[in-house]
Amino acid sequence: MKMLEPGQEIQSKIVAISDDCIFLDLNAKSEGILDRSELTDENGNLTVKEGDIVSAFFLKSENGEMYFTTKIGSRKADSSMLENAFHSHIPVEGHVEKEIKGGFEIKIGDVRAFCPYSQMGYRQKEEPQNYIGKIIPFIITEYKENGKNLLVSNRRYLEEEHLKKIDSLRSVIKEGIIMTGTVKSLQSFGAFIDINGLQALLPISEVSLSHINDISTVLSIGQEIQVVILKTDWEHERISVSMKALIKDPWEQAGNKYRPDTKWEGSVCRIAEFGIFVNLEPGIDGLVHISELENAGKTTNLRKLYKTGDAITVLVKEIDSKNKRIALTPAISTEQDIYTGEFLEHQHENDGETYNPFASLLKKKK
Repeated sequence: MKMLEPGQEIQSKIVAISDDCIFLDLNAKSEGILDRSELTDENGNLTVKEGDIVSAFFLKSENGEMYFTTKIGSRKADSSMLENAFHSHIPVEGHVEKEIKGGFEIKIGDVRAFCPYSQMGYRQKEEPQNYIGKIIPFIITEYKENGKNLLVSNRRYLEEEHLKKIDSLRSVIKEGIIMTGTVKSLQSFGAFIDINGLQALLPISEVSLSHINDISTVLSIGQEIQVVILKTDWEHERISVSMKALIKDPWEQAGNKYRPDTKWEGSVCRIAEFGIFVNLEPGIDGLVHISELENAGKTTNLRKLYKTGDAITVLVKEIDSKNKRIALTPAISTEQDIYTGEFLEHQHENDGETYNPFASLLKKKK
């Protein structure tokens, strides 16, 4: 075990727990000692067990024993401990007593400190009154007059914890891997997904193979989803993810399925000046060029003839799976096919006797 400097942080395994202390493995002849109360919740219940790995700061060596702390507690911090915390950059817990001019009065043990407004909170700041009465962590940024004049920063503590978290996530979150996240908010351009405490952007174009106008019809806040990590930018802490990348590309089998001259039922999904796009299945859209449409010319406003969602029957003219393109032409509907077949069959049965399929259609519907 190398000699430790006060304030040095270590990762160590818990080897034993007593009524008052937690003992840490230092790979030496003696164990490190950590106050049990530092790792209990507000109800006094222990939050760790033997074998767990914990982070702790070296505090001091006394009578051959090495003492550690996760942070100096607000109730038992004397001036020597606070001075050591200042020099060693060890976090301290402080009780936010009240709001005063320019910031907050903080009590750490028996010592009073000052935290400016600018140093309270980090990225998500609360109203000043929301901090009053809370016990929160600080870093001592100034230590004067033997501890009678202390300046502390909660922001500095939160910044450093955030950087530690980012460093740990960098080893876990890699481009191309699949992770589980929770939808935190929905926007017109996509959704923000929480992944291990870090927000990632899911663009609306990466949600589904189908075009989506309103993301709230597909996702909801609090929903747990699986995503693929598309891109990481750790310098700016930006991550983009995709749900669509987990869906098998339907174009892989499209060439075998959508053969020329086959008929399909679809719906109008987009209208352009040069034609209408027809959705055949999620992820596969084909184009009916304006020249293929009845009662339509180069100057025709197709939006007056069609609207998104209209059902349409089409024939496949040609398909280019490599470039993901299908050329379509309008066809008579399946229902019309049925009655055309009935017409031909009836003509044969009645030796040319006139048969009206539309009258038959009305009769069947009645």
